[in-house]
Amino acid sequence: MSTVLLFAGLLAGVVVLTPLADRWRIPLPVVLTLFGLLVPLLPGVRPIQIEPDLILPVVLPPLLFAATQRATARDFRENARPIALLAVGLTLATAAAVAVVAHAMGVPWGAAVVLGAIVAPPDPVAATAVARRLRLPGRLVTVLEGEGMFNDATALVLYKVSVATVVAGGLSAGGLTRSLVLAVGVGAGLGLAAGVLARAALARLHLAAPETTVTLAVPFVAYLLADRLGGSGVLAVLALGLYLRTYGHGAITSGGWLLGRAVWRYADYIVTSMVFVFIGFELTAVLETEPLEPGAVALALAVCGVLVAVRFGWLFPAVWLAQLRRHRTSQVGPVGGRETVITAWAGMRGVVTVATALALPAVTSAGVAFPLRRTVVFVGLVSVLATLVVQGLTLAPLVRRLGVGSDVDVAQEARALRRRATAAALDALRDHLTDGVPEPVRVAVTLQYEGYLAAQDALGAARSGAVDDDSGESDDRAVDDLLRQASEVEREVVIEARRRGEVSAEAADEVLDDVESRSVRDTG
Repeated sequence: MSTVLLFAGLLAGVVVLTPLADRWRIPLPVVLTLFGLLVPLLPGVRPIQIEPDLILPVVLPPLLFAATQRATARDFRENARPIALLAVGLTLATAAAVAVVAHAMGVPWGAAVVLGAIVAPPDPVAATAVARRLRLPGRLVTVLEGEGMFNDATALVLYKVSVATVVAGGLSAGGLTRSLVLAVGVGAGLGLAAGVLARAALARLHLAAPETTVTLAVPFVAYLLADRLGGSGVLAVLALGLYLRTYGHGAITSGGWLLGRAVWRYADYIVTSMVFVFIGFELTAVLETEPLEPGAVALALAVCGVLVAVRFGWLFPAVWLAQLRRHRTSQVGPVGGRETVITAWAGMRGVVTVATALALPAVTSAGVAFPLRRTVVFVGLVSVLATLVVQGLTLAPLVRRLGVGSDVDVAQEARALRRRATAAALDALRDHLTDGVPEPVRVAVTLQYEGYLAAQDALGAARSGAVDDDSGESDDRAVDDLLRQASEVEREVVIEARRRGEVSAEAADEVLDDVESRSVRDTG
């Protein structure tokens, strides 16, 4: 089978499995990983050759930037203590514990530290997918997402320095300190500078396509430039993304925001999906080329045990010590005892572990093979597979068993905020925005906002007017179904007019944009 056909088949599998995973109520990364294990077993399927030098620059910038667009700097500031405990303290502790165990089992110190950096960061994709579906407390979701972003920075700085040490054949204490300071300082500083420049460019474009092009290109530029200057590309992308998330919205048009949001959602989805699929291919390739080094399987099992044990052993003492200091548990732990259990069990490894394992150089600067590279790659991939399957499949039942949930209804919260924004705009129109505006224009715009507000009130009443939960859900579905049917009528009229040539294609597409935007907004 040609590589093109194989990629087409993998993409088709991702498309088919995405709705099935939701129907089966299994995290998508788990399903895709199992799919990736099965495909190489089919006759005629050849291994996929991946260039190690291209993996991190291609995979990390879109994933990290997309992650920053789901949260805010304020959320992270309010949860700085638990995020720091997990993203920095726990990541370093995990890497150290894995390195010690690996060295005790015969792995040289350099390769052992590299292995620790590879498997240390959990991936929030599967955990937050379950968390959002089961409506876990928003603060717990924020902590998991914050850990997933910033532990990548911690682990990848350690990974970069440890790999450079092995490749160069050694690094002095002064050189190590200098490398760490350079990685953090250059990475964060360059990311902020890129954010300021990107915001200035966005403020001058005023067109959706060029604006989205800027947001697509800048993360890659920031990552590559920081990496070239000795800084952390991960920190550069995180600083850039959080800056634009906090200060960049006012510089972008509505069309640019909608297009960029759709593009980044898709980029996050497709890159993450394909990386999980590749786990199976790489495991198969490692096992088929030549026999593993003695003790590789035992090392993989030991590392998986260390990952789980260290996470539990770190979190519960942290909460206990916080209670001794007379702080509320929620200021240090995720929320409480049951939430701490969920956080401890939500330590699945994922994209970053796969990417860093596959990105390991084959040879050192001396021209010799990277020590125990196949073993390190094998252990890294097994840790992803084991934690995804075991923890990923049991996280949802554990959440239900512990009764952890949130009373916050995101859809209702969004409707309330939408009404508040519309009412504020209407008040401004009646008060001062229409000073000096011709009367027909004032009346037209005011009537549009009055109608919009009245429609929101009527929809809100229809959705919340039931006397019990079951009829409430039924009424909610009825409202959405009726709105979809009405949108379908609009759609058919516009498409038929375009087909008959009664209007230009540009006019029809403009109206369709409005119809589809309202349909997404109202039926969400």
